[in-house]
Amino acid sequence: MRVAVYQARTGIDPEANARDLTDAVRKAAGGGAAMLFTPEMSGLLDRDRGRASRNLCSEADDPVLAAIREAAKQAGIWVHLGSLALAGERGDGRLVNRGFVVDDAGAIRARYDKIHLFDVDLPTGESWRESAAYAPGERPALADTPAGMLGLSVCYDLRFPDLYRTLTDAGAALLAIPAAFTVPTGEAHWHILLRARAIEAGVFVVAAAQSGRHEDGRETYGHSLVVDPWGRVLLDMGGEVGVAFAELDLAQVDEVRSRLPAIRHRRPIPAPILS
Repeated sequence: MRVAVYQARTGIDPEANARDLTDAVRKAAGGGAAMLFTPEMSGLLDRDRGRASRNLCSEADDPVLAAIREAAKQAGIWVHLGSLALAGERGDGRLVNRGFVVDDAGAIRARYDKIHLFDVDLPTGESWRESAAYAPGERPALADTPAGMLGLSVCYDLRFPDLYRTLTDAGAALLAIPAAFTVPTGEAHWHILLRARAIEAGVFVVAAAQSGRHEDGRETYGHSLVVDPWGRVLLDMGGEVGVAFAELDLAQVDEVRSRLPAIRHRRPIPAPILS
């Protein structure tokens, strides 16, 4: 099974971003991929909230989502659209950070709203408060795709293994972890955590990432990865923007789990006894 990964440097103009995404869809299909994976915030990356608000839409009206659905249909390829910022979903005015699985007929097969929000102060002086603008999601999500049963997540979710335990207990053989990781956290933790998520349950991990210095001034880490169930890195895109390919041997999931069946050894853990 061949998959494609789009490493992006998403900007502040959704129309330009949609053109880049649809071009990636065509390149992925032309390269023989059954499915394309794109990063978090594929449609708009803009930390100027006033300017960004003028480009935010509901799911029904989002032009990037519409463009991807049409491109997937025209190219005959599935797309995991890592996430979009969407407005008008909640009464409190907060946004949602939502990922989509789009099939080769352009239909939406699954949605997932990012559960864990990035509220941190980094040693570099960077401060991020996603919860000031975004509402957290409430439910995990799975999708049956040509690349296997796919568990959905977004970026900061990577640090919460209980989410991936829930997804793999429910049958996920492949985890999508689209991201816009900062450079300091990426350099320290990106490869380690992605390999750990693959190893814990014997699954493939596909992590499409944002990369480089963006129009809004932020810098993201890049290094979109594909990791196999034994924790081997099949693809590392470094810092370059573009489309790359990886071959997934889906039989490896059962093979690795038969050799090291940790997923079958999971047990409920009660609260500790305090002595």
